[in-house]
Amino acid sequence: MLRLLFGAIFALSTLASTAQVFNPVSWSYDSKQLSDNEYELRFKAEIDPHWHIYSNTLSGDEGPLPTEFTFEKSKDFELVGGIKEPKPTKEFDKNFQMDLLFFDYEVTFSQKVRLKNPTANVKGELTFMVCDDSKCLPPDYIEFSFDLKKTKSVKMEIVSNDKQPELVAKNSDKPIGIEAKPLVQENKIYDPVKWTFSAEDLGNSEYLIVASADVEEGWHLYSQNLEGADGPVPTEFRYFNDNKEFEILGTPEEEGDLIKEYDNNFMMNLNFYEKKVSFNQKIKVKDGVGITQVKGDVYYMVCDAEKCLPPEALEFTVDLPSVSAAGTSEEKEASGGSLAAIFIAGFFGGLLALLTPCVFPMIPLTVSFFTKQSKTKAKGISNALIYGVSIIAIYTLLGYLVTAIFGADALNALSTNMWFNLAFFFLLTIFAISFFGAFEITLPSSWVNKMDAQSDKGGLLGIFFMAFTLSLVSFSCTGPIIGTLLVEAAVNGGVVGPLIGMGGFSLALALPFALFAAFPGWLNSLPQSGGWLNSVKVVLGFLELGLALKFLSNADLVVQAGILTRELFIALWIAISAGLTLYLWGAIKLPHDSPLDRLSVGRMLMGIIGLTFTIYLIPGLWGAPLKLISGFPPPMFYSESPQGVGKAGMVVSSSGTVGDHATSRNHATCPHNLNCFHDYEEGLAYAEEVGKPVMLDFTGWACVNCRKMEEQVWSEPEVLGRLRENVVLISLYVDEKTELPEDQKTVSKTTGKKIKTVGNKWSNLQIERYKSNSQPYYVILDHNEKQLNESASYDPDVEKFVDWLDRGVAEFNKTK
Repeated sequence: MLRLLFGAIFALSTLASTAQVFNPVSWSYDSKQLSDNEYELRFKAEIDPHWHIYSNTLSGDEGPLPTEFTFEKSKDFELVGGIKEPKPTKEFDKNFQMDLLFFDYEVTFSQKVRLKNPTANVKGELTFMVCDDSKCLPPDYIEFSFDLKKTKSVKMEIVSNDKQPELVAKNSDKPIGIEAKPLVQENKIYDPVKWTFSAEDLGNSEYLIVASADVEEGWHLYSQNLEGADGPVPTEFRYFNDNKEFEILGTPEEEGDLIKEYDNNFMMNLNFYEKKVSFNQKIKVKDGVGITQVKGDVYYMVCDAEKCLPPEALEFTVDLPSVSAAGTSEEKEASGGSLAAIFIAGFFGGLLALLTPCVFPMIPLTVSFFTKQSKTKAKGISNALIYGVSIIAIYTLLGYLVTAIFGADALNALSTNMWFNLAFFFLLTIFAISFFGAFEITLPSSWVNKMDAQSDKGGLLGIFFMAFTLSLVSFSCTGPIIGTLLVEAAVNGGVVGPLIGMGGFSLALALPFALFAAFPGWLNSLPQSGGWLNSVKVVLGFLELGLALKFLSNADLVVQAGILTRELFIALWIAISAGLTLYLWGAIKLPHDSPLDRLSVGRMLMGIIGLTFTIYLIPGLWGAPLKLISGFPPPMFYSESPQGVGKAGMVVSSSGTVGDHATSRNHATCPHNLNCFHDYEEGLAYAEEVGKPVMLDFTGWACVNCRKMEEQVWSEPEVLGRLRENVVLISLYVDEKTELPEDQKTVSKTTGKKIKTVGNKWSNLQIERYKSNSQPYYVILDHNEKQLNESASYDPDVEKFVDWLDRGVAEFNKTK
């Protein structure tokens, strides 16, 4: 413990003066040939402790960006399915104040591709966002490229140089190892050890796990065997799945040139390695255990002649040589939580469909037909069961066809593509109006007649076509439910989402036919068909209309048109919820409603729920957070309020900067209606014109701590007055997605990353000039762009912020 404490204190003292440019994620890539013309592309992220990246399956507009992969279209290959990922961690994220899916330490995403020609170059770009418990970094964009052939497997790895990181292909017949890639070397961000992990089959269920470390020149890594508690942390290995699946044989054997010399950092003789060292650990798999991987971590410390880095724990996963594919366990380990939720949603949707006038009356009619036409009770039950299984098969087939035709990737575009969202908004609106009784949506009668004719043939085939006829006849009621379910299932559940969703839907739809056929006496307990069925249909219409607004909001947010702002969205939901309440209580009558002589207990209770929800929504018009519906309305900053920080009205000028139609000053996009700029050069010129210092505000639309500073600190009168009168505020959003003009797109000289958006431009400015990439980040400058005092970041202490502002302004006044 003393040794660990001493090492940590020493490392922190040596790093205290280094700049805080964070780069906590290192990516590596490889491919595995699955067949003559199919490959699995794997993207591995190694994440520093305490940081995490987000799942590919995130949806909704609030919260962080998901990890996304975009592939350039090519005639040489096609994607097979969508991105696969292991089961993520689901926890409450302090940055976004919501439950989110994310990965820490390491994660491997995979994508199958099928070659159409003998060779293919698969190119694309991955986007990810990384956060810790207190801050998030701007979204990052990394390009990748795979050269694939039909005849041999190709291993891909990142080669870092002073330019954009690029992928290099290497032919390899050895087991695929996992390689920890270096972080950016500029600006004193050190990561001098590169680890590679692999496994060798020794026979007799024994394996050799090899951890190889390549140490940069001038640095050294300590041995496992150190004496005393006052020195550095020794290299230590821990295995997570031992005892249950395998046993460790002995201790790791070190292979390398061991150096025993006096260490200046700790002023004592120590054992360490330079350049290269391997740690070899034998394990034996227990009998009857089908182990595929060995997981663990290595805890190590690295120093040079003058300083030490903090001890680091690096997790690793090694695929045993007998395992054919590294992604096998990942494919088996599906996102159980989200798929279970999709199944439950589908089952609930099926129950709702049962209560519609298109389906409910069919239950007693169909069951009676089977029981009367069958010679025995057992035959009637078996026919009804076959009927139910046919319903399940038909709707599950529909889920499969949606995935096969569109693919999960295309359906995922619903969350970001304006036209998809607009199309679905209009579709749900039309369905809602149909539910209200304005018109009836039916499929062509020729389809129904053909299916009905086929059902007359009898036998198993006839029963199947009876089920098909039910599906067609009930489309006007089930179509809206199925359409909504398929989209949500594809967006949140990937390739298998529609299958799972339709499985749950069809199971709920088919269950009554089988149960009532087995127990026909239960039919007497069913309520009689009547006006209540139409009421259910109308209630579903109100729900469809409310959901349709979510898709319209998505389209509006994508283009930042500022039409459906948060207040307008909530106002529309209030109107819909109030309308539903009035309908349930009989104050509103629609065309196909039966007379309502008295108010049932059910309608009264549902009306109370609707009224409560209406009242709950009202404070949202004046900025209440409405956590109960978080993720549905537009985010808080997308607001008409003069105190909001909405993006409404923003455009891109010819220079690629963000502003309104007249200037980059836009009160609607500035907290507390401050007069701020969103372009660095324009703001600097204005500051020189009015003779005030510049306050640079590096911020982000998804930056929670930025909003906290604006709401808790900037809102105080003593701060707000100084921001308005004493400085020129330049707010630069590092996650602004607006693309730069082509002639302004470039590659960062500092990080080697592509600068393609306005946000990339400001993020790169912060890194290059101030050696930091976390937000919020505040700097006070004079007209020569000289920093006047220390920078500031998130700290809710109002007095400290006021003092920081005053000292910066005082320094500026001295230069006049």
